[in-house]
Amino acid sequence: MLDICLLGTGGMMPLPYRYLTSMMARYNGSSILIDCGEGTQIALRKKGWSPKPIDVICFTHFHADHISGLPGFLLSMGNAERTEPVLLIGPKGLSHVVASLRVIARELPFAIDCLELDQKEQVIELDGLRIRAFKVNHNVTCYGYTIEVDRAGKFDVEAAKVLNLPVKYWNKLQKGETVTVDGKEYEPEMVMGKARKGLKVTYCTDSRPVRSITENAMNADLFICEGMYGDPIELEKAKDKKHMTFFEAASMAKEANVKRLWLTHYSPSLNHPADYIDETRKIFGNAEVCKDGATLELSFEDEDISE
Repeated sequence: MLDICLLGTGGMMPLPYRYLTSMMARYNGSSILIDCGEGTQIALRKKGWSPKPIDVICFTHFHADHISGLPGFLLSMGNAERTEPVLLIGPKGLSHVVASLRVIARELPFAIDCLELDQKEQVIELDGLRIRAFKVNHNVTCYGYTIEVDRAGKFDVEAAKVLNLPVKYWNKLQKGETVTVDGKEYEPEMVMGKARKGLKVTYCTDSRPVRSITENAMNADLFICEGMYGDPIELEKAKDKKHMTFFEAASMAKEANVKRLWLTHYSPSLNHPADYIDETRKIFGNAEVCKDGATLELSFEDEDISE
């Protein structure tokens, strides 16, 4: 199961009723945070989730509404008795930016490692899941992120019996390990079926519509995309500021054949995003205007999906 929570949905500045855009994913006892604007730690506390298991923090870019909450967040992790290293991922210059912000968060009980993205697309393999970073089109270097969880094929009990494999080795083969029995090697593919559909979530803010977004969001279970402006008459402003309208996000969701679209990163002037959802759904029917704290539990295809 992959838990997703939009901690905040605002762009540019936090509002009394809207924190800055940040997303947290939980899987297999570990967590990933994407973006950390001012107030993110408050939003997390309000949600009731802990900062302690966050192993990775990804940054789309270095505008303040996406990274200024980092010092306080790191201190909160320390106060939660985190001792394991934390990996930070972001565009080139990340190490310098983090060092500057840490002037007010010097003493931490855990190490920080920085991975600077220097390619148009980059894949980071973690324990049990994959993060795929892809460059988008903002007025500074900016990346979107896709989180993928693979799913192995079904274990073929009959095939294992035909091979006379003792039951005690089955679990290792299911985990992808090769086992040796009486001098003979057995590979996982000898008893495992074809890989099944896994889980996929794509997150993108601060960009004009570009091919890299639709390609990386293709067939995603959830596509989280900025909708800075709801009114189509603000298209020219969106183009000038390198942002998107609801309708552009919906068009990409349709093209990418995603299951669900969550809109986020609203302009402070967009007081009532829901006013534009009916028109947006004429383009992509499964579009949703999200509020802070929106949560989704994603399960594999033959399991239940609940909110």
